[in-house]
Amino acid sequence: MSEPTTSSLAFLVLGAPIAFVAVAAVAAMARTEQGLRPQRVERMGIWAAWGGVVVAVASAAIVAFGGAVESPTIGISNLGLSIRLDALSTIMITMIALLGVVIFRYSVTYLDGDPRQGVFLGRLALTLAAVEVLVTAGNLAVLLAAWIGTSLALHRLLVFYPERRRATIAARKKFLVARIGDVFLVVATLLLFKKFGTGNLEAIFEAARQVGRGSWSFGALEAAAVCLCFAALLKSAQFPTHGWLVEVMETPTPVSALLHAGILNAGPFLAIRMAFVIDDAPPARTLLIAVGGFTALFGSVVLLTQPSVKAGLAYSSVAHMGFMLMVCGMGAYPAALLHLVAHSFYKAHAFLSSGSAIDEVRADKVSLPARLGSPIRIATSGGIALGLYFALAALWRVNPVSDPVVFAIGAILVLGTSQIIAPALDSEGGLAGTVRAGLLAAGVTTSFFALESGVHHLLRSTVPDGAAADLVQLAVIAATVTAFTAVVLLQILEPSRAPSRRRRALAIHLRNGLYANALLDRAVGALHTKGAAR
Repeated sequence: MSEPTTSSLAFLVLGAPIAFVAVAAVAAMARTEQGLRPQRVERMGIWAAWGGVVVAVASAAIVAFGGAVESPTIGISNLGLSIRLDALSTIMITMIALLGVVIFRYSVTYLDGDPRQGVFLGRLALTLAAVEVLVTAGNLAVLLAAWIGTSLALHRLLVFYPERRRATIAARKKFLVARIGDVFLVVATLLLFKKFGTGNLEAIFEAARQVGRGSWSFGALEAAAVCLCFAALLKSAQFPTHGWLVEVMETPTPVSALLHAGILNAGPFLAIRMAFVIDDAPPARTLLIAVGGFTALFGSVVLLTQPSVKAGLAYSSVAHMGFMLMVCGMGAYPAALLHLVAHSFYKAHAFLSSGSAIDEVRADKVSLPARLGSPIRIATSGGIALGLYFALAALWRVNPVSDPVVFAIGAILVLGTSQIIAPALDSEGGLAGTVRAGLLAAGVTTSFFALESGVHHLLRSTVPDGAAADLVQLAVIAATVTAFTAVVLLQILEPSRAPSRRRRALAIHLRNGLYANALLDRAVGALHTKGAAR
């Protein structure tokens, strides 16, 4: 891990959030502006969004040519304002800048004619500013302030239409869950500051490396790591606190896009940013693997039963966040970041185009060949996927057998590609369809190895290599992979099985998310909000 150089150039990245704050200020002062189109706010917002792209490119150039950079700290006792530019922060701010351009431009036309359009654009700009500060924070004080600020700014977007009762209830649940997450992050900040005597992230990472690999003893470092993980889990709507994310679909589409493509990623981002702390704490890593793995499995199954496009997308986000956090717990931080970026752009497109999803499905509707349910063909599809993985692993000089974590991630990849090959091979379709499915699976596997290798190269000095899993973690990983295998096998076999009353009943329970959200409603008293009974 190479130590970043100290330079005031890092403060240049603040130009992007400052521009968005200016947009929010103008929007607040222009509430009495005549007319339905706040053109000044629109123009400023679009310019600020494109300015963020310019700042992101400049930041990437600084890191590419000069290495990691951090600004001097403005504060007291090594706690205060500090900006950190490294491979992780530049990737994140570039992603956010591009999403900001797309979402802001979409919002200009989406709310065209709404008398409160300027207010909405101002709140959107303020939320984007908070997220940009969060991903470039170089000090615990900035990280904590931006973390809380992002949540508070998002809340104002979620209740933009206060007359929508379901949105208000969902926002209330999210607000309470977020505040609990904030408490965990505050505790983690205090523990880290007390142990290391500084809020500078680089100093904390270096000190954590000197401490060495942790154990199951529960000292200050392990406690801080566990608190960080709880903060990440709560931020990313992990089971059983995921219910608000499904219900918050009442908000405007641009808010859903920003939430799912950007703000939910704060959980995995925190785990990756604080990897040097979490990696030294086996209890924290085990927590991420267990909760993230279960949530990924839960969300993946439940989304298949949802009749609503947006509800399905919400459960998809829950599952993806869980998978990223699980991978972080395994120590495969580059793979988690690759997943984070890919999911963000996919989910932004999915939400912004959700209004035309039904038309697209109707236009693309085709008759699929009947499934045979042949165990031999299904087993062959798994063998082909496994062969592809090991062949490409050998090409990239990766030995999955010698590393249980790599083997587990590879097994999950094989399960995914099996779902591409099995429906084609185990059907009455022709050879051409099977060949196309095989080529698609090969392309997916090749892309994974190529992109993961590239991200690993970029993050080589930003995250640890990942500690070896102990017996407890290996047991949790094995249980997770076994559960994934069972579910994928059932998904492959289901189309060829005759309907039954038991499976229909199970589908109803899954459609309701196993009623975990009802329990959360009771826990936070959401059902007793003012007007909830009307």
